Amino acid sequence: MPAPRCPRCDRFVFLDDLVCRSCGADLGFHHPSLRYHLADPAGVEIDGMRWFPCGNRPWGCNWLVAEDAGAGRCFSCSLSRRLPPQSDPVAWEKLAAAGVAKRRLMVQLLQLGLPIVPYYEREGGLGFDLLSSLAEGHPVMIGHANGIITIDLAETLDARREALRVSLGEPYRTMLGHFRHEVGHYYQGVLITDEAGWEECRALFGDERASYQDALDRHYTYGAPEGWRTSFISEYATMHPWEDFAECFAHYLHIRATLDTASAAGMVLDSERAARIVDHDVVPRSEYPDAELMLDDWQWVSLFFNRVNRAMGQHDLYPFELSPPVHEKLGFIDRLIRRGSTA
Repeated sequence: MPAPRCPRCDRFVFLDDLVCRSCGADLGFHHPSLRYHLADPAGVEIDGMRWFPCGNRPWGCNWLVAEDAGAGRCFSCSLSRRLPPQSDPVAWEKLAAAGVAKRRLMVQLLQLGLPIVPYYEREGGLGFDLLSSLAEGHPVMIGHANGIITIDLAETLDARREALRVSLGEPYRTMLGHFRHEVGHYYQGVLITDEAGWEECRALFGDERASYQDALDRHYTYGAPEGWRTSFISEYATMHPWEDFAECFAHYLHIRATLDTASAAGMVLDSERAARIVDHDVVPRSEYPDAELMLDDWQWVSLFFNRVNRAMGQHDLYPFELSPPVHEKLGFIDRLIRRGSTA
């Protein structure tokens, strides 16, 4: 996807911008083309169809909705099955913050050409329950079940999310990370379509038919096994084959999104300064024929961004090590996505 630009002044804009920061134009994101258009309450014509601002624009949604959609909510918002009551403005403020991460996820899924069948069109289709444990009065468990991804909006609060990150011993915890992890559970069932695919998956990640409850109890009693970094991308990935797959799927999306963003912005690493004993290929690239080349570039791009973060006194942008077995797992996910892509 090219770097998003304002349709009026052609300046760079962010995916969550409602208004261009340079010229003040009202922005509307057209998801079929992955491009911005002007957001006009009277509608804007795109490819013979009129598109209007999403009804949730007052809550931060900058997407457009087609006139024949049958509702005032855009495609991303229509996937939200359950929401906090509108009588709770605090919960809806958290919903607006979570919506930024959700739309960024949706843009990437569309960019990759992954199939998105809504929950209201088919049993087991993709949907989101966006609830707040603070508003509900009881814990909301982040997770996935039969296509429905549940997110706890309380984790939009930095202090709460950071406390959980520290207590669980995680190096990285974000709302976008939650969305990418849980959608990995969804796509494992969507993209693996035959027994041969499941056998290949089990050879890398383990047998997903093992008791999840037993694995959960074991993980929170004893923690990750010693030496887990040699085979897993995170401690949580060691818990069960389902979690290993979802963690790797999320990291694949992290890596692809960061490389794509850097490439679209024109970033190029000098091969000599990066100490690469290879020819002077452009790093990062706009396209990757396979995961191994992508991960080779990621080694240097992530090192660069980690150094930038440290220069700002921040933690590493990507505080993970990718061992050879993890490379194999990411390669499997790359092949799954390529086979399932309609792009």
